Amino acid sequence: MSENIRKFGTAPVFFTAISTILGAILFLRFGYAVGTVGFIGVIFIVILGHMVTIPTSLAISELATNKRVEGGGEYFIISRSFGLNIGATIGIALYLSQAISVAFYVIAFTETFQFLFDYLKETYNFILPRQAISVPIMLLLSALILRKGANLGVKALYVVVAILAVSIILFFLGTPSDTSAVGFNLANAEFRNPEQFYIVFAIIFPAFTGMTAGVGLSGDLKNPAKSIPIGTITATVLGMIIYFFISYKLANNANPEDLANDQFVMSKIALWGWIIIPLGLAASTLSSALGSVMVAPRTLQALANDKSFPVRFINFWLSKSRSKDNEPVNASLITCTIALAFVALGDVNIVAQIISMFFMITYGTLCLISFLNHFGSSPSYRPSFKSKWFLSLIGFVTSVWVMFKISMAYSLFAFSIMILLYIYIDYFHRNRKGLSSIFTNTIFQVNRNLQLYLQRRKVVKSLTDWRPSVICLSQNSFVRDSAFKLTNWISYKYGFGTYLHRIDGYCSKSSFHQSQQELSRLIHNYGDVSHVYIDTIISPSFTSAISQAIQIPSISGMENNMLILEFDKENPGGLTNIIDNFKLINSGSFDVCILASSRKPIIFKNGIHVWIKTTDAENANLMIILSFILLGHPDWRKSDIKIFDICKKGEIAEVKKQMTDLIEKGRLPITSQNIRILVEEEGKSYKSIINSNSADAGLTIIGFHEDSIKHLDTTTFEGYDDLGNVLFVNSYKNKIIE
Repeated sequence: MSENIRKFGTAPVFFTAISTILGAILFLRFGYAVGTVGFIGVIFIVILGHMVTIPTSLAISELATNKRVEGGGEYFIISRSFGLNIGATIGIALYLSQAISVAFYVIAFTETFQFLFDYLKETYNFILPRQAISVPIMLLLSALILRKGANLGVKALYVVVAILAVSIILFFLGTPSDTSAVGFNLANAEFRNPEQFYIVFAIIFPAFTGMTAGVGLSGDLKNPAKSIPIGTITATVLGMIIYFFISYKLANNANPEDLANDQFVMSKIALWGWIIIPLGLAASTLSSALGSVMVAPRTLQALANDKSFPVRFINFWLSKSRSKDNEPVNASLITCTIALAFVALGDVNIVAQIISMFFMITYGTLCLISFLNHFGSSPSYRPSFKSKWFLSLIGFVTSVWVMFKISMAYSLFAFSIMILLYIYIDYFHRNRKGLSSIFTNTIFQVNRNLQLYLQRRKVVKSLTDWRPSVICLSQNSFVRDSAFKLTNWISYKYGFGTYLHRIDGYCSKSSFHQSQQELSRLIHNYGDVSHVYIDTIISPSFTSAISQAIQIPSISGMENNMLILEFDKENPGGLTNIIDNFKLINSGSFDVCILASSRKPIIFKNGIHVWIKTTDAENANLMIILSFILLGHPDWRKSDIKIFDICKKGEIAEVKKQMTDLIEKGRLPITSQNIRILVEEEGKSYKSIINSNSADAGLTIIGFHEDSIKHLDTTTFEGYDDLGNVLFVNSYKNKIIE
């Protein structure tokens, strides 16, 4: 876009902001505030209000100097920080607030003609509707903006701000005829009616807002990174200083009764107040209306440019600009129509409170974006103007707190509208889902600090607070998914899991490219339903892959303590590799789970069968805990655990008592009916008993020992042909069930 179109400097930003800050509330309601809560009370209100506005002005100045702010101002910053769906949600609410604000300021402008309304009523007993003034003014304003655009608006701003400045100066120069009855000085300044503090705050707070109004011109500025910080911060600070002095002037020149009951009390104080204060009110409301009617269409156009609306033609039509001056004429037409409709209604008091909520959400969001950027510490966040993270946090917290202090009902209503709007936009723009970088950077920082904390404290080292931190290594990810499912079941609620897909070969450019492609496939296939961290590992042999796997750190911040390997029951060629490397696996002090994958379907309702024998003293508790952990996954929600113990005939009573005590003390979801004690039968093998009792089980868990591998080799894991998936468990140390 050429420079002759983007032609505005810093002055329009400053004038748009200051004219909105020093608006209708200043002339009509600020005296009421001083009269009601006193000078000290108003000072507290000014300070509290600027605990929102100053951090917001600093935050938006910081964000504007990090990268170029294009058309849409606040919407552009929010959408490029939080993503287009969240941005569109806040942007639509912000646009409606800006558009309705035009009506609010035009209606306030009609108060300038209070003398006319009073004259007609007193002389002719005729009540002239406010719309007789406000509707023609709105039509005239619309015609000027549609014909001349922002260029005329900026020129008009210079005039109305000049009138505004003169009116404020003459107010300070004026003195009422009788000040002896006031008797005010700083020594006797008081805080009156503290119970009405938040009521008055709700009425006065809009007087401090508007500091972001100039940001909406971002698309029309020569240098937004310079103009936005200077114009916004200067207007905010100057506005605060002026309000302090106006509070003192009002308290020192009028008694509380006059301040509280006469909305034109300033005209009785100012020099030539009978004419200059109505002119100042007219200037402030007209300038605020001009600022809003220039900014709102640009927000709407930016929303359309991002295809935020569900109809393609609407996006296309609203995004069009007039070729000669780049004015968003179609968006301006819609804005003026909305404003005219509310002007015709004549009373926007309720709407004004709701739009104040949306403005507060916008201010809080801007502060939150600044805080998250500080916290996330992304190298790409390098603003030339820097605020402080704690100021942004104060601004965000105060914004939310102030919203609920102003009105609990309207705050909840505003948040409900935002949530419903987001659900619709997120559904309509399903292709735009995903975390924005600001969230991923924040999650990264939180995760990093938690990992370091856990590592320093060794919180999870206690045997009584054991939980699985699993590594699963598999080369068959695209052939069968049983190993991944097992890791996902364990990681869903109680554990942490890392799934490593092994690529056979040496690390090279081509194998690395292959690993990236296969990782993308795995995340695409399993990412939506996975609670497992997925990665790839390139290794020329199974031995080297095991060596690498048992040394990698856990993403959970705790040490990995369990290794899952798998083989195909129908084609157990991979079992030899596992057995040959078992000594290496054991060197890492890992619990080892070897999954024998079956092609039989998993019947979840048939439950998990845990088989314990007398030699499983160390394995038993881990097997039971694992079965309990698996039940935490929704796949197993209708399942139960059945424990089988094979013992000698004379040991039945003792074994049953031990198992019952274990279940009761461990508070496990297993009833005594689900414990079966089986007696060893001469001539009947251990494996045949399991095959006959667990043929239809969803999963069968069996213990094994290193010694059995040494003596029996692969036969330790063979002979379970009637079963489905079998999980063989070897516990490095006995786990305590409390």
